[in-house]
Amino acid sequence: MAQRGGRYLDEDDVRVRPSRGKSRPRSKDRPTHGDAVPAMVTAVDRGRFTVVTEDGTTVLAVKARELGRKGVVVGDRVGLVGDVSAEADALARIVRIEDRRTVLRRTADDADEVERVIVANADQLGVVISLTNPEPRFGLIDRALVAAYDAGLQPLLILTKADLADPAPVVDAYAALDVPAVTVARGSGKQPVRADLDAVIEHLADRVTVLVGHSGVGKSTLVNAIVPGADRATGGVNVVTGRGRHTSTSAVALPLPQGGWIIDTPGVRSFGLAHVSPDTVVAAFDDLAPGLEDCPRGCTHDEEECGLDAYVGDDQHLRARLDSLRRLLRSGAAADAD
Repeated sequence: MAQRGGRYLDEDDVRVRPSRGKSRPRSKDRPTHGDAVPAMVTAVDRGRFTVVTEDGTTVLAVKARELGRKGVVVGDRVGLVGDVSAEADALARIVRIEDRRTVLRRTADDADEVERVIVANADQLGVVISLTNPEPRFGLIDRALVAAYDAGLQPLLILTKADLADPAPVVDAYAALDVPAVTVARGSGKQPVRADLDAVIEHLADRVTVLVGHSGVGKSTLVNAIVPGADRATGGVNVVTGRGRHTSTSAVALPLPQGGWIIDTPGVRSFGLAHVSPDTVVAAFDDLAPGLEDCPRGCTHDEEECGLDAYVGDDQHLRARLDSLRRLLRSGAAADAD
């Protein structure tokens, strides 16, 4: 018999671990949360989510552990449990992410295989372009349009500072793509002219529109003029580099008085398209898509054997459409969106 500390040890001194069979059984069933409150994510900040319920209540929430690594982004439709009141210390849990109708993605660059979801469930992509200071960068416009076609979003060109430069060169460059364009001039106090804002609002009403563009093009100024009380930070342009200064640091969705939502995003310097296939882009062009049947396997749609040339033939309108499409496809091979 063993001895320790001046006394003999017996069976009462032996620790006995509880049998696994006697422990509380774990259930594989997960709660269905049938009573979860439907809501939309309007902002994301370091693991905390601002969500708005269907009755307009703004709630702060965290992601439930059971969702694992599933990401939650602005625009997601989710289900909430917990405290969904508007009290200052209220905190709900996101327990369900509904299937996304659309997903706008980009990669950091064309060599990056990691897709970054920008927003979910948008209907329209508003590409905001300054006509001067900073100058229009067609590379980013092309790439944004490709991302819109890939995501199934309706593209819209919003041309700012139309009082300082002629919008015709930009409008003409995309005329063959039938992309709608609206211009916004600045009036007194450098604020957008009311009539121009009304034209923009007409395209935004009753839709979820995400705005993208370089820093300094006037996205936040536009949002502040359209949404009373938005109070988005605005900034100028660096006189040395000609680039805008980042002001918006995260995406935020704001309700429009006329119905619908506008999502303001931080200014971008590049728009990687590593996740987009040429066929996906061509398929967005209903008038050209039938020509894909005559393309060889693995066709990039910008080579001599491409079947789209024979399909287009002598039709000048389709030829202009195909030329513009190929310019968009080539933009996916450029490393710099500028």
